[in-house]
Amino acid sequence: MNINKIQNYEVWFVTGSQHLYGAETLQRVNEDSTAIAEALNDSDKIPVKIIFKPVVTTPAEITGLCQSANSSSNCIGIIAWMHTFSPAKMWISGLSMLVKPLLHLHTQFNTEIPWDDIDMDFMNLNQSAHGDREFGFICTRLRVNRKVVVGHWQSEKVQEAIGIWSRAAIGFNESRNLKICRFGDNMRYVAVTEGDKLEAEKIFGWQVNYHSVGELVESMKAVTGDEVGALIKEYTEKYAFAAPPDEPVRYQARIELGMKAFFERNGYRAFTTNFEDLFGLEQLPGLAVQRLMQKGYGFGAEGDWKQSALVRIMKVMAEGMQGGCSFMEDYTYHLDPERPSVLNAHMLEICPSLAGDKPVIEVHPLKIGGKEAPARMVFTVPAGKGMVATLVDMGGRMRMIVNPVEVITPKPLPKLPVARALWMPEPDLETSAHAWILAGGAHHTSFSMALNTDHMQDLVEMFGIELLLINKTTRIPDFKKELRFNHVYYQFNK
Repeated sequence: MNINKIQNYEVWFVTGSQHLYGAETLQRVNEDSTAIAEALNDSDKIPVKIIFKPVVTTPAEITGLCQSANSSSNCIGIIAWMHTFSPAKMWISGLSMLVKPLLHLHTQFNTEIPWDDIDMDFMNLNQSAHGDREFGFICTRLRVNRKVVVGHWQSEKVQEAIGIWSRAAIGFNESRNLKICRFGDNMRYVAVTEGDKLEAEKIFGWQVNYHSVGELVESMKAVTGDEVGALIKEYTEKYAFAAPPDEPVRYQARIELGMKAFFERNGYRAFTTNFEDLFGLEQLPGLAVQRLMQKGYGFGAEGDWKQSALVRIMKVMAEGMQGGCSFMEDYTYHLDPERPSVLNAHMLEICPSLAGDKPVIEVHPLKIGGKEAPARMVFTVPAGKGMVATLVDMGGRMRMIVNPVEVITPKPLPKLPVARALWMPEPDLETSAHAWILAGGAHHTSFSMALNTDHMQDLVEMFGIELLLINKTTRIPDFKKELRFNHVYYQFNK
């Protein structure tokens, strides 16, 4: 089977056993484990390569494998399975040092019990029912963050769960290597965009660095007229224009080229801007930001570095999936009792990966920031299922809040020259907004029409941070209790 796997990412399939059962049984364990790893690697539900690793039977082998996984740039996680009984004290050293995500696959090689032929040889070989419980105990005893998937390895449900986890592992891997560029500081007096950058680097691995807008301006000066002209040609091929491209569009092209060159020189894959800090720029970056997000960069407005990182991580997780991802902001409500909904947009910077029809490049005054009228892409996000997530610093811990939404088609908005999406959040606008506000959720979000809440839950568990899920089952009295219980838990868990 020819399955396109996301380049360079590997998950190692590791089977535990012991020498007690003899060479013949271990050979069968090896053969069965190889067959499972190959089947998972061939599954179109799993977007990464599944690499079989030789069966481990001693503490030294397990520790060596975990060390190798930690040091491998391609390995993003480990799937562990106990074909036989594998005494779990052998795993203590390896699991204690493992920093890559772990999935515990509780399966067995056979689907059914061979009623007429089952004997003690079969029982000695196929002991996952209690071998995995022994492994589960030591993971819990060591407080190892992991995902547990239960079911037969050939079932689509199991393979889908592994695929979702592997995309979260891709996001975790990206996070550990992510550098974020802040052009200017946070918007003055805004609370939710602030946060502890040292704690963020400790938990997520992010390097969050400040750069002056002047450095961007210098990078823009190095852009040639031919480079701008070539990019304008690309714009005309990919997008529609409300009017022939003029100087505001050319200036955004220069910003895009200057930013991209700066990021490539310095290793940045996410960034922020701030309309209160534009000294030396003629326009607030708009079209340029949209284009860079479409190329995979994370972005956060008004200096929101947390959302910038989350957008980048979610984009990487969703590689090859249908549906886009973007920075987003709750703007205004439609309080019609029949279909109460939220209009989401931003001044300029919504990623065109979400566009249904061809985006239109338009130039309009911004009426904020005191700069020239910037070019931007205008489009409406088409109807479909989506999910918003936000990351906030609660002072001593990070909290992620996630809410599924249904994007609906708005009435025409002829006088609103920005990209926008109209959606109804689960379970309804009143409950969602109430819970979001109680949780301290930001007005900035990371929005995806590719990922779902399962992806985000797996990612959050890899980080070991707090997750609050607002969905169809959310009830405000229960949500308040969850907030109180979480506060106590995270205070004690320090």
